[in-house]
Amino acid sequence: MTNPVKGPASYFPSIEKTYGRPVVEWKELIRSSPLTKHGELVGWLKTTHGLGHGHANALVAHTLAEETGR
Repeated sequence: MTNPVKGPASYFPSIEKTYGRPVVEWKELIRSSPLTKHGELVGWLKTTHGLGHGHANALVAHTLAEETGR
């Protein structure tokens, strides 16, 4: 029996379907941005790329957690 995906990653299928880009591409964009703070990155994804708040927040949280090893 598999455990359901929880946390930010639970948004990934919806993000890919809604915005037509794989999560890997979104994470690359986040990593290549000169911005480093969570809130700045969320705002940037929302205004520049048209993501909703929840989707932007999930991508940033997951990407930053990978960067810090959490």
